[in-house]
Amino acid sequence: MGEAMRHHWLLLGACGWVLLILMFVSKFISFRAIDDYGERTVGQNWTVPGTKLVKPNPVLSLEKPVPKTGMKPSDKLTAVPIATEWQSVAERRIELLSSVCQNSSLRNLTHVSISKFVLDRIFVCDKHKILFCQTPKVGNTQWKKVLIVLNGAFPTVEEIPENLVHDHEKNGLPRLSSFKPQEITQRLSTYFKFFIVRDPFERVISAFKDKFVKNPRFEPWYKHDIAPAIIRKYRKSHRDSDRAASGLHFEDFVRYLGDTEGRHRMDRQFGEHIIHWVTYADLCAPCEIHYSVVGHHETLEQDAPYILRAAGIDRLVSYPAIPPGITRYNRTKVEHYFSGISKQDIRRLYARYQGDFHLFGYPIPDFLLN
Repeated sequence: MGEAMRHHWLLLGACGWVLLILMFVSKFISFRAIDDYGERTVGQNWTVPGTKLVKPNPVLSLEKPVPKTGMKPSDKLTAVPIATEWQSVAERRIELLSSVCQNSSLRNLTHVSISKFVLDRIFVCDKHKILFCQTPKVGNTQWKKVLIVLNGAFPTVEEIPENLVHDHEKNGLPRLSSFKPQEITQRLSTYFKFFIVRDPFERVISAFKDKFVKNPRFEPWYKHDIAPAIIRKYRKSHRDSDRAASGLHFEDFVRYLGDTEGRHRMDRQFGEHIIHWVTYADLCAPCEIHYSVVGHHETLEQDAPYILRAAGIDRLVSYPAIPPGITRYNRTKVEHYFSGISKQDIRRLYARYQGDFHLFGYPIPDFLLN
């Protein structure tokens, strides 16, 4: 009887260990699922057909539609739909854009003429009848690579030297401004046209960091010419030699951008360098040019393959792999950069980019304005 009881307890103990092992394995698998399909996925190429999508980011342009644009509450989406439904997202963005363009109260912020400045921003791929409007600080380098491959200069985007992408004399990407007026009109009316946008305040932060803090392309004119001019005009305490020698501050940059009247003369002096922070409306004239697709940086993992398919080039070229987390809207970063900025300066900055917020459905940053 004692021997039987001993075997019974040994059997129960063994079962217990098996259950513990199974629980551990289950927990391990659940953590791996996050690594494989969640935010920490590394090295995925989202243009390969059949690729499994990562955990979707919220669609900022559809979560909080701008009032009085004709969009119903039922049109709101709480999460990015699967790839097969992405066409409806693209269509709603164009509908929102068209609706805001008809809003007379925003006309001064949304309508611009199709000038040479705009035509200079649009790159042409005649071989596949594609026009791409460049909006700096929104991942445009990768789209330029896609067009360079399509034009036949390189077989894949990975083989394109970085210094060639922005060398517009050698990269083989003609600007729309280089064509005759009749040729321009013909391309604007028949080609597939697209551009990419991003939360306007995040883009301002990105422009400041890239040009005045890091300056990875070694463009000395931003620090040596543009920054001192902004400091002289907009830094309240620029007489303080220590502060004046510390380089451009984000507060100075915001004050310059929000000065509707005073910055125009400076912008003429700065020339084309202002493309990194002028509005999307000024860059691409979206109320005058009828674009086929407007992509969002925050949902680029879904937008990139959709754009390639919509343009009919998904079997010819792949969009470069997107590092995890790089496209996600970072409210903490935005709050950090604006923490030392006065409400008055933030409101002036918002007034400058208000058209962009409305045209592309980005939520008004009430957490900064109020």
